[in-house]
Amino acid sequence: MAEKSYQYQEQSLFSISWPLFIELSLHMGIGIIATFMLGHFSDSAAAGVGVANQLLNIFILVFNVTSIGGTVLISQKLGAGRLKDARQLGRTVFGLNVWFGLFVSLIVFFFGEQLLQLFDIHGKVYDYGLTFLRICGISLFFESISLALSAILRSHGYTKESMFVTMMMDFISIGGNILAITGIFGLPITGVTGVAWAIVVARAFAVCALLYFVYNRLALKLELKDIMTAKTEDIKGLLGIGIPSAGENLSYQFSQLIITGFVVSMGTASLAARVYVLNINYICFLFTVAIAQGTQLLVARYIGGRQYDRALKRGIKTLKIAMAASTLTSLIIALIGSPLLETFTKNPEIIAVGLPVLWAIVFVEPGRAMNIVLMNSLKSAGDVRFPVVMGILSMWGIAVSLSYLLGVHYGLGLLGVWLAQGADEWLRGCFALKRWYMKPWERHKAAKAELSV
Repeated sequence: MAEKSYQYQEQSLFSISWPLFIELSLHMGIGIIATFMLGHFSDSAAAGVGVANQLLNIFILVFNVTSIGGTVLISQKLGAGRLKDARQLGRTVFGLNVWFGLFVSLIVFFFGEQLLQLFDIHGKVYDYGLTFLRICGISLFFESISLALSAILRSHGYTKESMFVTMMMDFISIGGNILAITGIFGLPITGVTGVAWAIVVARAFAVCALLYFVYNRLALKLELKDIMTAKTEDIKGLLGIGIPSAGENLSYQFSQLIITGFVVSMGTASLAARVYVLNINYICFLFTVAIAQGTQLLVARYIGGRQYDRALKRGIKTLKIAMAASTLTSLIIALIGSPLLETFTKNPEIIAVGLPVLWAIVFVEPGRAMNIVLMNSLKSAGDVRFPVVMGILSMWGIAVSLSYLLGVHYGLGLLGVWLAQGADEWLRGCFALKRWYMKPWERHKAAKAELSV
């Protein structure tokens, strides 16, 4: 089939964001449901899988280097009407992520034991974590390709297709969890092993489905030659945006590893409570992440089309919506905290540790909303270095140091850790707001003007 011409059309924030919200809900639902079911199977299994997932998330950031860069650059080129260049960038994103996925999967499979030992966990928690890590390491290859294909579809405005694929992934994963943990139909209970293999199957399905949609909606046929050939200019552009953008997330994940080490020293109850609270916490900023990603696409298009005032206003409008929604959601969750935690575990020690943290989330989430929305918008505007520099300084100078000071030194435990992270989110959010009002695209225009003289 010949490649058809894709015509870029105007889209509202709502039309882009509602499928993203449902997709993110379903995507996070996989982890929440797995944690919920494993919690009833064994608190040690839930804690081990939670730690392993933190490690896997770090490697997934490698794939985000090209997918983040691809989302921004493809959207900018669509906004500027350069449709052919946008399609070529899509091929480059796909090719790079195939190699990244293969490389990372091999590292995790062969060196998973040494990597997990960095967390200083022992006994059943370590055994469950290692089992999950090695099996899910295989699925990272599929996850890498999926992220690339999703970035291509979203940049072109096809967010519903990604949502559908994630929905099907959820069904596969949940079905696998039920088979692995409940022993339904007389099947053997495989626990963590079965849950991990369900994720592998779900991610393999996602690749096949997304390839179909890329070809069907965009008539973009991705071939083996795309893995071997890519324009140097495209690679530089993707890495120029992707590396600093992923660097911010990478700094965050590494800081979380150190903080997890602090929590491990507080005992198994605190570690399990952290895993459960993190899963509940996802609900608070789910809406924020969805509209922040939708805003990122729109801002990139506006910048590509030189509609700078429109980009500025869009960022501020989204910020107000996100802060209000995250505050309300976190307050509701805090009010029903005890029943929520009891759905994950009946252990009174874990519940006692987790309840105060749910109230701390009410303080954290408005700052996180400011941070997520404006840092994403700054990247779309081409200001990719500020988020990573600000992130490194604040995450390590505030989040990590205060987590130790409040949580370990002053004995506030998990509550101290969350208060420290709240201080980090608010600091970065306030700096991002100031940066956004400085109109970063003006600096880029001035720089280009100087080069042309």
